[in-house]
Amino acid sequence: MIGDEAKSRRLMSLLKKRGFLQPAFEIYGGVAGLYDYGPLGGRLRRKVMQKWLNHWISLGNIVEIDSPTITPEEVLKASGHIGAFNDYASECNSCNSIFRSDHLLEGFHTNPDSLDGSSLDSEIELHKIPCPSCSKVDWLPAKPLNLMFSTTIGSSKIGRKAYMRPETAQGMFLQFPSIYRHFRSKLPFGAVQMGKGYRNEISPRQGMIRLREFNMAELEYFIDPLMKIEHKLNEWDSIKLKLIPDPVGNDPEEILLSVSDAVKKGIIRHQTVGWFMIKTYELMSELGINSELMRFRQHEGDEMAHYATDCWDLEIFGGYGWIECVGIAYRGCYDLEAHQKSSKSNELRAWRDFEEHITVEKRVCSPIQSKIGPVFKDKSKFITDYLESLEEIPQKFPIVIANQGEEHIIESDMVEIKNTKIIQRGEWFIPHVIEPAFGIDRIIWHILEHSHKEISKKDDENYTVLSLNSDVVPIDFSVYPLFEKDGMGLASKKIVENIRSIKGINANYDGSKSIGRRYARGDEVGVPFAITVDHQSLEDNTITLRERDSQNQKRMSIEDLLKFVSEYK
Repeated sequence: MIGDEAKSRRLMSLLKKRGFLQPAFEIYGGVAGLYDYGPLGGRLRRKVMQKWLNHWISLGNIVEIDSPTITPEEVLKASGHIGAFNDYASECNSCNSIFRSDHLLEGFHTNPDSLDGSSLDSEIELHKIPCPSCSKVDWLPAKPLNLMFSTTIGSSKIGRKAYMRPETAQGMFLQFPSIYRHFRSKLPFGAVQMGKGYRNEISPRQGMIRLREFNMAELEYFIDPLMKIEHKLNEWDSIKLKLIPDPVGNDPEEILLSVSDAVKKGIIRHQTVGWFMIKTYELMSELGINSELMRFRQHEGDEMAHYATDCWDLEIFGGYGWIECVGIAYRGCYDLEAHQKSSKSNELRAWRDFEEHITVEKRVCSPIQSKIGPVFKDKSKFITDYLESLEEIPQKFPIVIANQGEEHIIESDMVEIKNTKIIQRGEWFIPHVIEPAFGIDRIIWHILEHSHKEISKKDDENYTVLSLNSDVVPIDFSVYPLFEKDGMGLASKKIVENIRSIKGINANYDGSKSIGRRYARGDEVGVPFAITVDHQSLEDNTITLRERDSQNQKRMSIEDLLKFVSEYK
């Protein structure tokens, strides 16, 4: 039964034994919040991430980028992470143990993550929450702790302060000019990035749910807020999503609704947000997440970032209850605008054509080329374009223009301020962003939980099967010789070689222990098909193909087997 913590512990034990997941640095005592993916887990993770990437890239107007994981401090100041990427921590005055304040209130408050420090203290006092370490109720006031790992680029004495990135999003915002050019300046379009994120969790727990280093995958979709985008949401009307709109109170109401109806009713406030919700639901289902155990919860008003107009979390149910695994947020123009202001760059914007040209009187900052050219040489075109595009005339000179890490100083005698009549064919604007952000490790954990089946046998022992989808299984086929003698081992290895020659298919050879034990090992790690080579195989080139979920067996020729393998996916 999913939601059974004991079953979750048995699953984790199996995953450690079979090479999926392992606490990192275990022989040195381990480090909370850090895990290794083993021989099978590493391949599973890679296939999940590839599936995720293919799902979005196939839409045609989305590209992949890759940015450094080390981020200069000024980038994260502009994004708000320096000032706001905090969790409140409560310290026990008796034993000095430190815990996340909102974690202490789980089960006592519907949304403790939304509370400020004083409210957290009041709730902890109200419910007399004991310290998990010493059981005393003696807490110091909750304090905000920034969760980013700090580092230095270059020498520790004169180096540049930086942080390990807490998310992949900032790299995509800063690469907007490059992506904009790639799409020939035509919105909408998106960019995706997958990779490591870092969060110095105060008290990591719940296995793969809270990690200090984690795998994430984010998509930034840039739109013109005035452009109407038709997503044909009624094509998915047969799919009803479990929605919890703007939950209030201890027992939030869950409704079953199609995305198109939810958009029409104003529950989902933006059509493109709804489109991403249904595309995310499709992806999760294809990865093997049980659709009955998924729901979308809308953020409450006081839970949502001040710049967001709508935000939905995809929550998945498992051994730890309902866990947020995906966040889909309409972020407005906050991110690009913040970086444009902070960097003094004008490249984080897009052009919108007017349907009809208009003539307006305008004061403009006109460059004097006889001054600009000799001073700025090859940069003069950039300087000219920048000055001519200014929406507001500078109040005083000199002004500083930043470009690709350089600063250019414009003196008052380099420009002429004048009134002119211009024909406006369009205008510059800062695009809005819709962001689906995926926690890959949490998703992988729930894929494993939802595929984990324990079948009772006559001897009261549980027979374990991981019914993983074929898209993400680490091993597609296992080949077993009935005995490793009389040529059966060699024939089996030859079949493995032939299967591996088929692109994208992974096969392994296993000749140890009894055939029954080998079937059981394969089922435990999710191998969809087992191939058995026996004495008859040596006589007529036939094998037995066993299917994991039904455990049905079929005799077929090796030629038919290889045809089956080539058409397998």
